[in-house]
Amino acid sequence: MPIAAYFIVTFAISWIGAALIAATVGGLFMFPAMLLGPSCAGVIMTGVTYGGPGLRDLFARMRRILIPARWYTILLLPPVLIWFILLALGYAPNRFYVGVAFGVIAGFLEEIGWTGFAFPEMRRRMKPLPAAILLGVLWGCWHIPVINHLGAVTPHRNYWWPFFLAFTAATTGLRILICWTYTHTRSIPLAQLLHASSTGSLVVFSPPAVSAGQEAFWYALYAVGLWIAAGFVCTHLGRTTSES
Repeated sequence: MPIAAYFIVTFAISWIGAALIAATVGGLFMFPAMLLGPSCAGVIMTGVTYGGPGLRDLFARMRRILIPARWYTILLLPPVLIWFILLALGYAPNRFYVGVAFGVIAGFLEEIGWTGFAFPEMRRRMKPLPAAILLGVLWGCWHIPVINHLGAVTPHRNYWWPFFLAFTAATTGLRILICWTYTHTRSIPLAQLLHASSTGSLVVFSPPAVSAGQEAFWYALYAVGLWIAAGFVCTHLGRTTSES
């Protein structure tokens, strides 16, 4: 089945590559190898499954930027939500602005696979919301090799599980939003930008002077905020089960 093969190829490229690099160079250098998994698998599986027409369709969706401007307002959600949570908790947000580049690279490469192939393929077999939730959970699990290099606390030690669960809850909430926007726009660039907005904001604003427990807690609050936003758009704004 194409979707099963996609996840096998994605996890194999990312996890084996990350393990080899961690063993030879160092943990922080695992990220480039991780990012190659979803993107390469997306292109490979599109070509294997649908041939030239499928690849042309994928690249056409990757160029779909001329959509109504109102859709781009959702890009403000992650930075505003993160900033509000940190200020409400009394944590001083970091201002590591070069972190935007991390978000752009991650968003561009990963969404070639997650949104370009995985979600449309999963949507052929189930309704969009369950597909988005399952993809969000798998997306969170995909981060396992680098989970201790995410956030300001490295490693998380006794709070590894709480942080992982909070992080995965956040990726799932964000994935619902990404899939909802894609269902209505068929725009991979919008998915890439929303991913970049969240990842970039986490890197830019994550407070450096927090404990592992505090970091897990504020990530959990970010997850709650994303799920509230996801619930709102799915309930009140348009048909979330539409086929575009």
